[in-house]
Amino acid sequence: MELIKPIKVIVADDHEIFLDGLQLLISRLEDIELIGMVENGKELIKMVADLKPDIVLTDIKMPVLDGIEATKYILANFTNVGVIGLTMFDEEDQIIDMLEAGAMGYLLKNASKDEIRQAIVRVYNKENYYCGQTSIKITNLIAKKKFNINQKEPKIYLTDKELEIVKLLCNGLTSKEIAKDINLSYRTVEGYRTRIQEKMEVHNTTGIVIYALKNQFVSI
Repeated sequence: MELIKPIKVIVADDHEIFLDGLQLLISRLEDIELIGMVENGKELIKMVADLKPDIVLTDIKMPVLDGIEATKYILANFTNVGVIGLTMFDEEDQIIDMLEAGAMGYLLKNASKDEIRQAIVRVYNKENYYCGQTSIKITNLIAKKKFNINQKEPKIYLTDKELEIVKLLCNGLTSKEIAKDINLSYRTVEGYRTRIQEKMEVHNTTGIVIYALKNQFVSI
């Protein structure tokens, strides 16, 4: 995919060796520019405010302020920034928390150069990215996770067309693919997706998927 300008990226992780390795890797990616690196969520928030990146790659576990809380703040205050969580293989529950905070995807820390580029470009284009090695496992965990019974989800009504689009989103289709699949214009599908987000009170497609699974609008 040809890009008009480099995608500006900030990376947050408290492991210096990992940061150094990721810096080297990203420096070899075409059309992507690493503009900053930090070691905790508090520093990340300040750097996002100062440098206005397109994409943030952030570890979930960090000192001072973790990636989940940093993501919530960033997406509430810098709505054009796309966030991708960085995680170890055995941290599935925290990945779910990261997605619920508004991240549009996640990568394992052992991801390849090609996978990292794919994730960055996808999220830059407002599409979700789930690491292929764990996506099925994560989807099942989202559906089965125990949630605080005191946190009442608002009851909402979806039209037949909205429900159809929700199901297709949960199957991993993009708005362009959905438009082609159900013979609607891309703009019309985007309009439906925006209304669904407003009804569910979520920020992005990830939020739609999580809400739909938690509230049994769709089944695995």
